[in-house]
This record gives sequence, structure tokens and C-alpha cells, in this order.
Amino acid sequence: MLVQDRSAAAGAATKSKIRTTDSFTQFHRFPEAKPLDFTCFSDNLCKIITITAMVITVAAVFFLRNIGNSAALLCFQSQSEDLDKISYPRLNFNSVSPIFDRSTPYRNFRSEKWIVVSVSGYPSQTLRDLLKIKGWQVLAIGDSQTPANWNLTGTIYLSLEDQANLGFRIVDYLPYNSYVRKSVGYLFAIQHGAKKIFDADDRGEVIDDDLGKHFDVELVGEDARQEVILQYSHHNPNRTVVNPYIHFGQRSVWPRGLPLENVGEIGYEEFYTEVFGGRQFIQQGLSDGLPDVDSVFYFTRKSGLEAFDIRFDQRAPKVALPQGLMVPVNSFNTIFHSSAFWALMLPVSVSSMASDILRGYWAQRLLWEIDGYIVVYPPTVYRRDRIQGYPFSEEKDLHVNVGRLINFLVSWSSTKQSLFDTILDLSYAMAEERFWSDKDVQFTAAWLQDLLAVGYQQPRKMSTALGRTRPLIGHGDRKEFVPQKLPSVHLGVEETGTVNYEIGNLIRWRKNFGNMVLVMFCSGPVERTALEWRLLYGRIFKTVIILAKERNEDLVVEQGQLDQAYKDLPKILKRYEDADGFLFLQDNTILNYWNLLQADRNKLWVTDKVSKSWTVLKSSTSDWSQKQAEIVRQVVNTMPAHLQVSYKEGMTDENSLAVCSAEVFYIPRRFSSDFQDLVSLVGNLDIHHKVAVPMFFLAMDSPQNYDPVLNKMVFKKKQPQGNSTRIYTAQAPAVRPWSVSSEAEFIKLIRVMAEGDPLLLELV
Repeated sequence: MLVQDRSAAAGAATKSKIRTTDSFTQFHRFPEAKPLDFTCFSDNLCKIITITAMVITVAAVFFLRNIGNSAALLCFQSQSEDLDKISYPRLNFNSVSPIFDRSTPYRNFRSEKWIVVSVSGYPSQTLRDLLKIKGWQVLAIGDSQTPANWNLTGTIYLSLEDQANLGFRIVDYLPYNSYVRKSVGYLFAIQHGAKKIFDADDRGEVIDDDLGKHFDVELVGEDARQEVILQYSHHNPNRTVVNPYIHFGQRSVWPRGLPLENVGEIGYEEFYTEVFGGRQFIQQGLSDGLPDVDSVFYFTRKSGLEAFDIRFDQRAPKVALPQGLMVPVNSFNTIFHSSAFWALMLPVSVSSMASDILRGYWAQRLLWEIDGYIVVYPPTVYRRDRIQGYPFSEEKDLHVNVGRLINFLVSWSSTKQSLFDTILDLSYAMAEERFWSDKDVQFTAAWLQDLLAVGYQQPRKMSTALGRTRPLIGHGDRKEFVPQKLPSVHLGVEETGTVNYEIGNLIRWRKNFGNMVLVMFCSGPVERTALEWRLLYGRIFKTVIILAKERNEDLVVEQGQLDQAYKDLPKILKRYEDADGFLFLQDNTILNYWNLLQADRNKLWVTDKVSKSWTVLKSSTSDWSQKQAEIVRQVVNTMPAHLQVSYKEGMTDENSLAVCSAEVFYIPRRFSSDFQDLVSLVGNLDIHHKVAVPMFFLAMDSPQNYDPVLNKMVFKKKQPQGNSTRIYTAQAPAVRPWSVSSEAEFIKLIRVMAEGDPLLLELV
């Protein structure tokens, strides 16, 4: 059981029958299959053999005529690449057939206000208490773990079988044992008249049993609160995300989904602005007791087995988010108004702890298209801490990608005319950027069609909502509010103690390397280690690019060759033109990033002073070195003057060859153009990676200007026999060699690296 009461997406139940789009079923009817007539087959055997022979002959002629024909090879390559591309759904939103409830006893039931929860066990007392909220219909969605005899009077319950019979397209994409099946519930509620949906779970006790007391349930009409709402300031264009817990009195608590690099930003707002109410289509409430926190907070800020009981300031005013600024949004204490019902879609290709957070950021960006916004409210529910842990791995989609996702969303734009086309466009773009997979692109298409099929009308885009010039904030527009600093939430753990120090280190490393790209070549089996490497180093660096001998699209592994890995780097340098620099690493070398803080990120890093790592050979040592030296001389003679002079000053003997055996080096942004020029000079020449790297570095700058950070690296030619941990030291910047080819070996590595970064123990 998870702390947030969510189980991992899995399932063993029989899958519901697969639906197709309406256009497919209309134009692709197949005739009923007939039994095989073996007499007919026998009579025509001669003809079949003759035709087959002719086909093979034609194919052979075509193949032979095109041997060596690069155009033909490019044609085959192009077709292969097309297969790897993410398919963009082609939909006609104007021709979606309606779906009616013909399978449940509630076909004629209508209600405007719904509470949707996911249930895996028998009804809890908290769920029974939700029935006390007047005017709201509770809808419970089952999964493969829900007892077969589940029942609670006053609640509408949809079992897996009920869900499969509703006729929704999205059912084919949903995991069986996951709370994301709530997406079926959202559609069911909309189909039965919903105008407001409270996204809840069965452990949140609504304070005073009254949602209207806390949220703005009505946005129009006599019951709507016609008021001005406090809003975060947009005066800092570089700020893209905020921690709302600070506004409500808890500066040292952070929500699940907040990038770890922002955890240390604990200062309160210098000033706020204001916005008129009425368009807060998504309303996020806070939770007293156990708020929505991530596993890093949960496992590092708890003392013993005492439950969390964190309290927020109930008197703090609600606060809105302007365009360009985002906040984490969850799925267990949030109200969605009808204008934002499209935003209820829970992604299916990411982990359960990431699904609602990714949905929240995705939805916020799309809200700007209709001039809507999110408002965060004081505590609306109380959630009890059951002191049950959940694996950090469930959150790796967040810690690795969420910072990059926010920056991507803030800068993203679309030329699509309708909102639904824009939604599909964004889902496709997020799949291209690997925030989720092609499955969620298809799921988005099914979700949008189902929304139309149950009678939902997509809101109109506001053409002036985006791209408008932000108004200047005058002195009279500045609104002050100083949050309370509520009592410590650390339950005996001192803020200045070890735990705070460790998290402070993580934040410091992230700030130092957070705009640096790590390019890693995996020689081992990527299906066993790629995610682990990305989890380990993704906490620290801007992104982790993994190269391997074979491409693996599911694991986002790109194809490369270690012997000439340098040739893969220019395309990565161009892809991340705003990065501070690029650190290359092979998976046989362990990077102790905590020892790199003092390095100058504007200088080259390489192991030229590490014994046995960087060696200078006479070109006559072997046939290989002689051939490599000849190619090096050929390249050097074509270098621009400044690069050629630098190389010859660093390599005075033209009959010698520099070889670097340590597969770790760093190229700052200011040298990226020189590096790309040098790679282009090599072209198709067969220079080995170990020879090309020292040649490039000597050409780019003098060795006396290299940063010495890697000079104390532990370097061994071969893996020591017996206990490999004896060569490891947390005081070195890097250690080589170290073999990781399985999860067990990765766990062993994490445990020794924890000497330098104790928070790594949360990964195992």
C-alpha cells in the first residue's frame, strides 16, 4: 500500500473488447470468414506455385539492381524511421457519434455535482463521511483489487465489468489495478449531467462536511462570490513554478511534483497582485494532517513511527496563478468546473505517482488557451498519515522530468484553432519530448472523442488569452500578505540537523549542475540499467542522454558506437543549445558529483593528469597506432589556424600519439562550436574515440587551462578480482572501472555512493 494510497499500475483481469473509431467501423467491414476449401486449393496448387515463383523472381531482380544504390537504401531507411515515429491521430471531432448509458440502472439519473473516488478495498469511514456532503453524488470506481461484493448505500459504484460495458473508448487503455480508472468515472459523471466534479480519494475527511464552505463551487449566478482574488506576481519572468505551502504557513514543506531544485526557495512573496474571480476553473485545496508530499520529504522529515500532523493556515487567503507560473496539482482534493472537464484526463503511460502531477501541469498550460487559471485554497480536507511507505521508484518520472516539463510547457505554443485540436497537439508534443509515450497520445484522442460522445461541448479558445503583453505592475497594484511561520513539522528532527543538510546538498548540486547535460554510453544491457542510470544522475543534471549499441525507443536510448562516440555528440550539443555544458561518461565509470562543485564550468575537464589514463605513444609502437597517428596528422593539417596552433603547442612531437582511456570529460558551452567543427573535420575518417578526444582537447585549449577537477580520479585498467568495492572512494571525483549490468549491482553501487550522498538510499 502506498503512502498516497495508490497501487502500481498492473493487472490480470480480462481486457475489455477493443473499440475502433467510428470512421473505421463504418468503412472497414469485413465479410464473414468462410471455411477453407482444400479441394479448391489442391486444384490450383500449380497456379499458386507459378505465381509465387514470379513474385520471388521480380523481388530478386529489384534487389540485385539496387545493390549499392544509395537511393534505394535511403528509401528503406526512411520507411524504417517512419515506423519509429509517433503517430499523430487524425480525427474529425464533428462526426463523433453519441454514447448513451444503456447498461446501468442509472441511465435516467442526473446530478450537477459529483464526487469521484477510486476504491480498492471495502468502504472506509472517510468514504462514508463523503455521503454526508449535501447536494453531491458520490461515484466510486473499482479496479482489479476491489472486492466483488463491494457496496455502499447512497454511492454509485462501477465495477470493472460495469466500466467495460459503458462503451467508452478510453477503457482499452486503462490499467486494471490503478486509480487512473477514475477517468471512466469522470466521463460517467459528465454523461449524467455533471457541472462540477470534486476529484477525491477515500481517505480525505472534508472539513465541516461542506465543500461550499471552502471552494468556489459556483462561479456564475446568485450564489457566486463576486470577489477579487490574490494572485502571485508575474514580475519575475524567469520564475515558472511556486511552492504554495509557503503562502499557507509551511516554508519547509513542499508538495509532490515540485522540482527538487526549487525546494530551497523558502522565502515568502515580496508582493502579490490581484485577479477577478469567475475563471478559476480548477481549484486545488490543501490537506491538513498528511499533505501531498513526495517520498524525499516523507522519508527524510519523519522521526520514528510518529505520524505526520502538519497544519496550514486556514485564514490565509486563496491565491491564483498567473499565466507563465505553475503549481503542482493532485487528484484527491481538487474541484474541476465544466469549462475544465477536458483537464480531468489521467495519463496512463507514466507511474501512478506521476500521473496526476503531469496532468496538472499539462492542464495548466492548456487553461491559458481559454483564459482560465488555477486557484489554491486553504485546507479543505484532513488526511491521516497511515505511516506506510511507498517506493521512490514510483516518483522517478517526477524527479527526473518535472523541471524540464515545466520549462517546456511555459515555452510551448500551438497554431491549432480549436481547443481539442490544441489539446491533442500538446499531448503529441509531450510524447515527442518523452514526457509520456505514444500510448497517451492515442489515449488523449480517445478521451476527447468520448467527451464529445457523452455530450460535452468543448470551450472556445480565447484568441487574445495568450501572447498579450504583460501589464506593468504599478505601486498601487502591489498587494502585501506576509504568511505565518507555523510550528515545526519535523517532529523532533532539527532543521539544522543532518537531514536538512542532506537535502540542502541535493539542492546545491542541482543548482550547480541543473543546466548541464550528461551524455552516457551504456555498454551493458540497457533494459536492466538505463532507467537506473537516469534515476541516479537525473536528480542532478538537466537531462541524461543514454547512448548504446542498439536503439531502444521504450527506454529512450539512442543508438551510438563507443569506438566513435564523439561523432554522436554534435547533434546533442545542437539539441540543447541553452545548456551550460556537456559531460560525457561511460557506464564503467562512476561519477561522484559531490566532488565536482569547485570545478569551473567554463573550462574543459579531462583526465590528462591521471596516471595510465592519458598516455603518449610513439606512432611506431604498433600498426594501429601508426594508422591512427597518420589520420590525426591528416585532420590537424585541415584545422583552422587557432585550433592547429593550439594542438601543435600541446603535442610537440608529431610522431607521437595521445591516447585517453578514461571515458569521462566535460565540454563547456563556449567550446561547443569548436568541438562540432573538429568532429566535422574528421568526417568519415576512422579515428578511434580514445584518440579523437585528446586530439580535440589539445586543439580546443592548452592543457594548462584545463580545470584539474578530474586529476584525482581513481583509474584502473581492469576490474579488480574479488570485492570490487575496495577501489571505490567517495572522496574521488570519479572511479573506474565499475561494472553495473543488473539491478542487484546497481543497488550495491548506490549503497557505496551513499557515503557521499546519503539521500541515495531512498532509491533502493
